[in-house]
Amino acid sequence: MKIHHLKPAPGAHKAKSRKGRGEAARKGKTAGRGTKGSGAHGTIPAGFEGGQMPLQRRLPKLPGFTSRNRVAYDTVNLGRIDDAFDEGAEVTPETLREKGLIRRGNAPVKILGDGALSKSLSVAAHAFTGSARTKVEAGGGTVRQIPRRPAPESRKP
Repeated sequence: MKIHHLKPAPGAHKAKSRKGRGEAARKGKTAGRGTKGSGAHGTIPAGFEGGQMPLQRRLPKLPGFTSRNRVAYDTVNLGRIDDAFDEGAEVTPETLREKGLIRRGNAPVKILGDGALSKSLSVAAHAFTGSARTKVEAGGGTVRQIPRRPAPESRKP
């Protein structure tokens, strides 16, 4: 027996139905598509929803939508830092967590400029607002920006 002698089992292979070849062929005229409607008139684009705004165009408008690339910072105002730390202290994300000023475990920290700073502090965080940076430096303190960790490998395209 050779490869060209192989055949499918009897009854396993059915001849293709040739549509649109006349009324006598049983699949003529509308070719099994029914009458009228978008299904009878040819192809429609993938994602077409009958004239309704498609899902991929609605999504960013829906309430609660958040971008996958959004960075969610844990924020702290300068007024709360001023109350919690002594003169000359070093403020880092770890010390902020110990004092209970931020909650999330590994989220990047952003310092906001709301409130007055009456002490000279050394502040290290992932991000600062412009007003927070100027208030810390005006009070005789130093500002150090910590680089954020890169995104996990699974989120990169």
